[in-house]
Amino acid sequence: MSDRTTLIKKIIWVAIFSISTGFVEAAVVVYLRRIYYPEGFSFPLKPLIDNLIEVEVLREAATIFMLLSAAALAGKKIWERFAYFLFCFGVWDIFYYIWLKVLLDWPSTIFDWDILFLMPMPWIGPVIAPVTISMLMILLGLFIIYSFYKGYDFRPTLISRILALIGTVFILFSFMHDTNATLHQQPPQPYLYGFLFIGEFLYTAAFIISYIKAIKQN
Repeated sequence: MSDRTTLIKKIIWVAIFSISTGFVEAAVVVYLRRIYYPEGFSFPLKPLIDNLIEVEVLREAATIFMLLSAAALAGKKIWERFAYFLFCFGVWDIFYYIWLKVLLDWPSTIFDWDILFLMPMPWIGPVIAPVTISMLMILLGLFIIYSFYKGYDFRPTLISRILALIGTVFILFSFMHDTNATLHQQPPQPYLYGFLFIGEFLYTAAFIISYIKAIKQN
């Protein structure tokens, strides 16, 4: 079996794992919405009762560890594993929404608002935001995986790490700044698309800088 065939099979199996994990995530949301939003999910948010918030936070953490575990098994070097995690997360998140569409016929449009995460505090935003980020994660992850396959030693430069960190701050702020909606059951304010675009641009720039350096050093 050629190295290329082995790589393709590995990526396919990692994708299958991520797609399956997305279904499990969507199934849990189906149950929660049946309990808390029998008339249909919408904002303002309803508070969770008892210890369900703690359970949900732990479930989210467990999901991340599952994706990290798959990435750790798929890659050999630390940044190759990071690339597989990007790929896993992106596929998982996109298929989470695909499964919700299949199971609940939701979202009706990609601009519908959703609760994205609860760690360390609730993240909210239109569906298009996490989907575009996930698409970027898949693309960048595959590029990095391929760079290792070609023998390039991909390592983020210092400037790339700084750009990625700043991009992360912009994106997290776009999801978590509206505390009235996330913590006080108020309708959400308009989403900060500009912060999303800046964050994604900085991620892309960080990758290009490191990728060019890896090619030159080969």
